[in-house]
Amino acid sequence: MTEVPAQVPTGDQLLKVLTALGNPHRMRIVESLLGGRNYVSRLARELGIGRPLLHMHLQRLEAAGLVTGALELSEGGKAMKYFELTPFSLTLTPEVVAAAARTLNTTDTTDTTKETAQ
Repeated sequence: MTEVPAQVPTGDQLLKVLTALGNPHRMRIVESLLGGRNYVSRLARELGIGRPLLHMHLQRLEAAGLVTGALELSEGGKAMKYFELTPFSLTLTPEVVAAAARTLNTTDTTDTTKETAQ
């Protein structure tokens, strides 16, 4: 994977990325996809988790812009969803966090504490 220059994220973007990566399953998904794109059923087997749980984690990663998914038809005509990493680079410094904090959407009342239970 090629190196991508770090961009300064907005506060909301930074929270999405950190929340997405703040889960061991999602970190393992990123690790697995580093080897190349993969489809959901194979990923679930490789990671030892069920497909519904994997879908939820992939949706969070996709919403944060860390992975992309695409439906493809197999030779047998079966629809298969493939996921691959989106190149990203994140540099965290106190200055980056402070700049991001200044751009936070103050009307967002999303409770991220629920995330840690999943």
